[in-house]
Amino acid sequence: MDQTVRPVVTAQEIEAAERVLGIGYTPAERSLIAAGIAEQIGLAMARRAYASAHHADDAAIAPATLFDPRLPGFTAPAAMPLTLPLATTPLPESDADIAFAPIIEQIGWIRAGSLTAVRLTSLYLERIAAQNPRLLCYARLNPGALDEAARLDARAARGDWAGPLHGIPYACKDIIDTAGLATDFGAEPYQGRLPATDAVVVRRLRDAGAILLGKSTVGALAYGDLWHGGRTRNPWNPEEGSSGSSAGSAAATAAGLCGFALGTETYGSIVSPSTRCGAVGLRPSFGRIARTGVMALCPSLDKIGPIARSVADCALILSVINGADQQDVASIALPFGGDLTRDPAGLRVGYFPADVQGDGSLDQDRAILDHCRALGATLVALHRPDLPYDSLTSILMAEAAATFEPLTLSDRDDMLTWQDVDAWPNQFRMARLLSAVDHIQLDRLRRRVMLAMDLLFTEVDVMIGPSLAGPMLGITNFTGHPCLCLPSGFIDTPSRIADTLAGTRTATDAATHHVPHSTCLWGRLFDEAPMLALGRALEARLALDLRPQGP
Repeated sequence: MDQTVRPVVTAQEIEAAERVLGIGYTPAERSLIAAGIAEQIGLAMARRAYASAHHADDAAIAPATLFDPRLPGFTAPAAMPLTLPLATTPLPESDADIAFAPIIEQIGWIRAGSLTAVRLTSLYLERIAAQNPRLLCYARLNPGALDEAARLDARAARGDWAGPLHGIPYACKDIIDTAGLATDFGAEPYQGRLPATDAVVVRRLRDAGAILLGKSTVGALAYGDLWHGGRTRNPWNPEEGSSGSSAGSAAATAAGLCGFALGTETYGSIVSPSTRCGAVGLRPSFGRIARTGVMALCPSLDKIGPIARSVADCALILSVINGADQQDVASIALPFGGDLTRDPAGLRVGYFPADVQGDGSLDQDRAILDHCRALGATLVALHRPDLPYDSLTSILMAEAAATFEPLTLSDRDDMLTWQDVDAWPNQFRMARLLSAVDHIQLDRLRRRVMLAMDLLFTEVDVMIGPSLAGPMLGITNFTGHPCLCLPSGFIDTPSRIADTLAGTRTATDAATHHVPHSTCLWGRLFDEAPMLALGRALEARLALDLRPQGP
């Protein structure tokens, strides 16, 4: 990117800029702007020059203005212990049955002494060796995984349990730092990047006894499923990508290549691949989990969450990684707990008729409402204010472009494989043409949306609806509300060939594939338990076979 600026800006150039920004000035106004704009440009150039000369990593500095999803009057739920369903099934004979079991069952087998951490880790490593060349869901493995498992088995033999996840192997999204194991964001400019320390969530998982299997793939710089090693594939249909950006985390979990995985979401990066691959994805309330040691994309939107094979698994993992950290100034110290075994009868469950009957909705999206009624929940039809919700995505683009400004200014964005109108390099460049005034007004729109959601949640305990049809994916990411992505059936569809923030393109005149579909549940801020309890009841009622067919 050429950073040189001529000292004189003409009225004709101002007029051209007006067309880009969608505004209009008179000739006299343009002349005044041209007379004063050089100073404004100089101030911006001075800031860039300082960052360049001092090698300042602005992305490592939190913005002075922090996002807090809690509105005035917010009251946190009372602290409660986490109550999960008991898992008492005997150890299966089949290795595949062990591999695909929820971790709450695997934990029971390890505690009972019928399964060891070494056997479980070896089983997953063997499955990874067989399937990763086809799925491309792991970027690299942890060479010390079996040693970690052996140490945990030795501790178990002495009755010394590390924690609630003792002996459970997991995959870690490749934007989450792991000391001594490369974390390169799936992006060519960062290949070989070696963190010196673990992210806070990695440390918490280790302290709880989880075993790091390796780094699951991520769409470059947390967008899509294309990374510097190729495209991560959907285990249900390897002809299509897994979606992203938590591409490898969802694919590995769904394919039985780990006990669970860590994902992150800014705008759909847990929900979209979990939907595509048939996994359970949990996006907690914004600020609940400290992001220290995780690649920043959009500071006011980034969230960490688990991807697993059951709702109870997700709740257990959340209980381990929950918590603030002083180095993540946007993190919020609130406890997590609740009774996932509660009867959902009596829960008030809101839905938006416009979403379940509108474009992109399917029969499965309407059928899930009948399942809620059968469980005794009270369905409440809701109506949103008519607001330009999609406009909020410009906030995401501006924050992401600011985070990776050095790539744009140095032209290292040319190293990224994906170069398209929707790809990051072009989005970063376009974001520099966004109006700062519009950005402030978008922040006010965001507040208006937060107020609208807060009011709607006075009527219901939980909301439910299509995962990707309608505006709720975007709304709840910008408001910070938690989301549970739950497999809810299957659809027959041609391969999906492109995923962007604008939607998904599907192959035409192609054979269809039988693949998973999902529903999303949304909860009140920092009150995930009712959402998870309803999700667990729906999961038990649906009783889907979510094991992909294939090797």
